[in-house]
Amino acid sequence: MSDAEIDQSPETQPVLYASRREARRAEAAAANEKVVGVVARPRLSVTGVLGEALITAGVLVMLFLGWYIWLNDIVAGGEQQQAAEVVQEELQDQWERGEAITERPTDPGEPAVSVAPAAGQVFGALIVPRFGADYTRAIATGVDVQTVLNNRRIGIGHYSETQMPGEVGNFAVAAHRTTYGAAFGAIDQLRLGDRIYVETVDGWYEYSFRGLEYVWPTGVDVLAPVPTVPGISPTDRVLTMTSCNPRFSAAERIIAYAVFETWYPRAGGPPTEISGVVQAQG
Repeated sequence: MSDAEIDQSPETQPVLYASRREARRAEAAAANEKVVGVVARPRLSVTGVLGEALITAGVLVMLFLGWYIWLNDIVAGGEQQQAAEVVQEELQDQWERGEAITERPTDPGEPAVSVAPAAGQVFGALIVPRFGADYTRAIATGVDVQTVLNNRRIGIGHYSETQMPGEVGNFAVAAHRTTYGAAFGAIDQLRLGDRIYVETVDGWYEYSFRGLEYVWPTGVDVLAPVPTVPGISPTDRVLTMTSCNPRFSAAERIIAYAVFETWYPRAGGPPTEISGVVQAQG
């Protein structure tokens, strides 16, 4: 059959109807067949769009919190760790230059007590084996949030109104439990008898953990020379560590108390327990 010829096969033959009514019925049936299987597109509503937007926002918030609370703590904590190790090296260098307040005794005797430096200035390091085999953080004067507690190179602040390491009374420090490195993130994991060390240019001060206490944010008497008993003259040397409680909240304060055991002059080297952590070279 040539291209010019008309296809006369049954499929192409026009259908003849006996009446117009039958023709209309046939047209309607054909139209219905065309829409069979076609899924109608749902109409968007304000509620639906808002719901999807809220879900997306929720996912983004959760990702941000994961970074801010978890990943950021790891990064900031690592930076604080490295900074504290540098501080330990500097303390050793200062001692070798003769900047310690004591001569070079090997017999501990009475602990050396330094004068508190200016606000924001680093003067020591805190070493807590319970917090990790290599845990150490720098300590600076004051508890200002921006310059000390949130500082990626410090993390721990000394309440300047309290005593210095080794001094009779209360050496009190503060740090975050979450965010900004979470220097005291494991404060609730301390166990009776755990050793806590404070390193300064003069040496290492050893404290033994005694217990935890929970107080309201207004419970500032934990900073007294005799904690929680203001107005009493101290006879003991105490270390007080403060942080927020519970985690991710500032509703309360968690307080860790430790008592002084002994000190190690730098001339004699660090305590055996932390000999692999400190950067002593003398």
